[in-house]
Amino acid sequence: MCAWLLSVLLTLISCSAAAAEAVRLTNGEWPPYLGEQLPYKGVASRIVSEAFALQGIDVAWDFYPWARSLQMAERGKRIGSAIWLRSKERERKFFISDAVVESSYYLFYRKGYNFNWKQIDDLQSARIVGTRGYNYGEAFQQAEASGKLRVNRVTSDETAFRQLLAGRVDLFPVDKVVGFDILHKNFSPAERSQLSFHSKPLRTDSLHLLLSRKVPGNAELMVRFNRGLQELRESGKITQYLLEIQQPLSHTP
Repeated sequence: MCAWLLSVLLTLISCSAAAAEAVRLTNGEWPPYLGEQLPYKGVASRIVSEAFALQGIDVAWDFYPWARSLQMAERGKRIGSAIWLRSKERERKFFISDAVVESSYYLFYRKGYNFNWKQIDDLQSARIVGTRGYNYGEAFQQAEASGKLRVNRVTSDETAFRQLLAGRVDLFPVDKVVGFDILHKNFSPAERSQLSFHSKPLRTDSLHLLLSRKVPGNAELMVRFNRGLQELRESGKITQYLLEIQQPLSHTP
């Protein structure tokens, strides 16, 4: 009986320890990087989960609208959130990881539209469509706010592409991987063949895991996450996963 009780006790202790090695993070919809219905919850979620797994930590994801996702993590209702740009304000509220993925925005246009650009002022004559809530970089945002750029903000990237194809606008800035994914899923090969993008990126940024400074132990947890992330990167799997989500060239503009 004593041996049996000892065995049960050890099992309970083991289960308790295992349960402690789990984290719950918030997330949002941004295919193919993030998405509740995507395989692995999206490639960025996969990278975060596997980096934690290399440290013996399981991840559970809660998907919310982006503002709520960040707010819940900031208040410590969840330990953190993925994936976000680094900023001074966020540095005050969160521990910020090493880069999980890199994101580059390019200007998409209809083939036949003759334009070139080196600086934001070169875009003043263009009719531009943007997606509400998206930040296209400090120079772009300031030029839009001052009226130097004519930007029509719409509710979704798909809507923006449809306006571009219809000739209602000239340019649409979007993350290239996200843009290809939207075009592949929602537009015909004939439609995709009408579009191209300028080789100069509008902005390139690293995106990060945020862990709330209000949650005890998050500083140490971030050290462990970065360690797992580095191990995953050195294994070549991050490069592999990012290549897997990019549509074949025959499906891109």
